[in-house]
Amino acid sequence: MEVFNTIGRRKTSVARIYLQAGNGKITVNEKTIEQYFPSDILKTIILQPLQALDAMGKYDIIVNVDGGGFKGQAESIRLAISRAMCEIDAENRPPLKKEGFLTRDPRMVERKKYGRRKARRRFQFSKR
Repeated sequence: MEVFNTIGRRKTSVARIYLQAGNGKITVNEKTIEQYFPSDILKTIILQPLQALDAMGKYDIIVNVDGGGFKGQAESIRLAISRAMCEIDAENRPPLKKEGFLTRDPRMVERKKYGRRKARRRFQFSKR
């Protein structure tokens, strides 16, 4: 029984997953997926690659995720699962690529600049 180890990133979150054949148990930071992600939308985001390949309940997934917020963590887990499914079988790649699950979203928060309130927002100008 082979264990596939992949990594996924989104914003500042990093997800490392260990995927192996099993009965569909997903553990995130030593908690069940229902405990860690109480929102159904985030659970749906995570399970999208498995649903696209009709692989629900076939793999056990152990996730270590760090950094960012819940949405970024969920999307980093989705990328890691997609990459692992491609490692399992090369025929899984075209459906996942078509859905956009293999693309790393590069958008990050722009840093704050000096002399500004935020990254681009200036302080209010007062003429008098």
